[in-house]
Amino acid sequence: MDFLDLVRKRRSIRKYEERPVTDDDLSAVLEAARLAPSWANKQCWRFIVVRDEKTKNEMVEGRQWIAAAPVVVVFCADPEASGVKGDQQYYMLDVGIAMEHLVLAAAERGLGTCWIGWFEEEVVRNALDVPRHLRVVAYTPVGYPAETKGEVTDRKPLSEICFLGKYGKSC
Repeated sequence: MDFLDLVRKRRSIRKYEERPVTDDDLSAVLEAARLAPSWANKQCWRFIVVRDEKTKNEMVEGRQWIAAAPVVVVFCADPEASGVKGDQQYYMLDVGIAMEHLVLAAAERGLGTCWIGWFEEEVVRNALDVPRHLRVVAYTPVGYPAETKGEVTDRKPLSEICFLGKYGKSC
């Protein structure tokens, strides 16, 4: 599949089939995340794969559609193992790149995902026994979609968001 076709195909999925994600598919998407670039190649991320129903339900705070997915992959980061320049900490960016690698690899394999960045960190930390030196940054359900969505269409035109040389001159 052409890369831009893959990007257009990837959608946030909120309904999943009950069938389990194969070990091959799960390994492939985790490998894509592992291969992501990071600040000075420090690879500050840690991935927690959650399949247990009770644990998924503890961490999703009543959002049952997330727990209904066969797998939830939680992305944590060690801020001390990433870069800082000025007041900018790069662990969030490092994890964001790894997460995007995972969701695109999942779409390529016919799996659905939905980036979850709004949650109570302490709830997830406690449910998964995440060490205090790590931050829980995001997570995504992973499963075979039980809903069909078309390609992404509601994006601003490039001429509105891209500037040539200086701000204000459209690409």
